[in-house]
Amino acid sequence: MATVEQSYPPVVTSIDAGSPADRAGVIVGDLIVAVNGEVPRDIIEWHLQTSESEVMLSVSRAGIEVEIEVLRSPGEEFGVHVESAVFDRVRTCDNHCDFCFIYQLPKGLRQSLYLKDDDYRLSFLYGNFTTLTRFTEADLERVIAERISPLNVSIHSTDPQLRARMLRNERGSVSLRWMKEMLKAEIDIRGQIVLCPGVNDAEALDRTLGNLLNEYSQIESIAIVPLGLSRFNPENHLRVHRQAEAVAVIEQVERWRDIFTKCVGRPTVFAADEFYIVANRPWPAADHYGDFAMYEDGIGMVRQLQMEFAGHKPDEVFSSGNFFRSADTDHRYGDSYDANPAADTGLRRALKIVDVEEFNLGSRRVMLTAPYGAHALREVVPNLPGHVRIATVENEFFGGNTAVTGLMVGSDINRVLANCDADETIFLPDVCLSGDRFLDGLTLKDLIRPVKIVRTDGRTLKRIIEA
Repeated sequence: MATVEQSYPPVVTSIDAGSPADRAGVIVGDLIVAVNGEVPRDIIEWHLQTSESEVMLSVSRAGIEVEIEVLRSPGEEFGVHVESAVFDRVRTCDNHCDFCFIYQLPKGLRQSLYLKDDDYRLSFLYGNFTTLTRFTEADLERVIAERISPLNVSIHSTDPQLRARMLRNERGSVSLRWMKEMLKAEIDIRGQIVLCPGVNDAEALDRTLGNLLNEYSQIESIAIVPLGLSRFNPENHLRVHRQAEAVAVIEQVERWRDIFTKCVGRPTVFAADEFYIVANRPWPAADHYGDFAMYEDGIGMVRQLQMEFAGHKPDEVFSSGNFFRSADTDHRYGDSYDANPAADTGLRRALKIVDVEEFNLGSRRVMLTAPYGAHALREVVPNLPGHVRIATVENEFFGGNTAVTGLMVGSDINRVLANCDADETIFLPDVCLSGDRFLDGLTLKDLIRPVKIVRTDGRTLKRIIEA
């Protein structure tokens, strides 16, 4: 039997009734020791190993190792759901980026929120970003051999010295070589540049985009996202974008979109929605965003919401996401996970989400959202009916320029709820919850009045307004 360090053996959390695993006798609570004599390191290997018609599972049950033969017919799902997606140790981040939001968290939050990962597997499974500073030759071989694609890479700058300085890690000066090799092997890469005023913007951004065009032209997309600062930010040299700077970023991105389109046949470069808010510029039309592949970076969120509101099904575009959130379901594999495997850093769906068909609405309705969410809602529905209003939740907990709905916390929500009328039905987006818990540690039970938890999609919005 192959041996590798296995700090977190996968635990079976549920079994599909009537599935091959159910018929073979796998039960909830079994610890997966090996599959066909091999120890799976993560959910990627797990699905590869359990895709055969005959699978020999070695499980630990009450301290006793049990061998279970599972026979599956073509097309049958194996039927086992496990608690995490990474079974060995999560590869943590050894960069010290001064703009990292985790360094801007207040003290005293749950410990899992302070965990940083730089694991390419989580990049593939959850859309997390990796700097590739801990990437190895063995990782490259596996990515290419198993076609682990797409991957999301934090670029920030292609200038070796500037990138190393921004990451505060000397390996940052050379780690983009892995991205080049993966692109040569036709692995899809989605890049991200966190734009810091006076650091990697303006002429530095021109150089970065020029280098990406010249040396990494196969890159699928490049997201230009603004720097986010909380009031706990320890770096005095960092600041947020001013309106004129946001306008300049949008114009600079548009120039480079034209250049990329002429050279490689696609625009490639996208500016985050937040830049348009800060610049007080209208958002681009929906066709600007293609298939909305960069939605999780805050690019195209407004237009996606508008499309859903107009009748497109939510699953025709990407699901909502935000900082400290991972997908509820990995649709590539069909398994549902309760949390990001890098501990509890992934916000999950609330315990009870009210489906739009279950609404029992009162005559007056209030939609809670953060400042940026309020901008989006007013774009989608500029003329709300008189019985519906938006209540903006200013983020005093994090402060700074924190204005996204996913970072709303219980204490700030309670402050707004105190000013809501007793006969108003309150709707709260699910993206700010991990189970029933907010980032500040409060739970739904700590709210001063009941709220209805709803999905953040246009179909739900339409139902709230029109029902």
